[in-house]
Amino acid sequence: MNMTMYELLGKLFPTMKPIDSGKKDNTPVAVPQENTATEEPAKPEVIDFSKVEIEPLFADMVDFETFSKSDFRAVKVKECVAVPKSKKLLQFTLDDGTGTDRTILSGIHAFYEPEQLVGKTLIAITNLPPRAMMEIESFGMLLSAVHTEEGEEKLHLLMVDDHIPAGAKLY
Repeated sequence: MNMTMYELLGKLFPTMKPIDSGKKDNTPVAVPQENTATEEPAKPEVIDFSKVEIEPLFADMVDFETFSKSDFRAVKVKECVAVPKSKKLLQFTLDDGTGTDRTILSGIHAFYEPEQLVGKTLIAITNLPPRAMMEIESFGMLLSAVHTEEGEEKLHLLMVDDHIPAGAKLY
């Protein structure tokens, strides 16, 4: 019996393979096109952070037990609309993985138009007590990064890879 080491290991430690893994796949594979002389390679965006001001870190420490009580989840934006009679608020309808839509309001309209956010995967704290704003209950908070640049406040919602499913817990 002449088995290679890999064949022997494969018999001792089977791997998960599709049932039809032994069948030959005759599906044509797309071959990436090489750049032609007229196309220039994509250049990475250069970001100048020299004029950015960051808030100082908190001096107070939070123990791990307190921190671990916060429930951070990936949420998918199903719908986003401007709240009537408000210049700041956007109302998000979110898929949080539970099967029930979650409403969160966020005062970020100065930084985003609602249609820019539909379909995005964001990060939310989902276990905050409900809070009414403009007579609408908000059930959580979306996380964003804030800094000042040349005296102007900048805000960026934390957006993650769309492959992360709604409801995935962050640790």
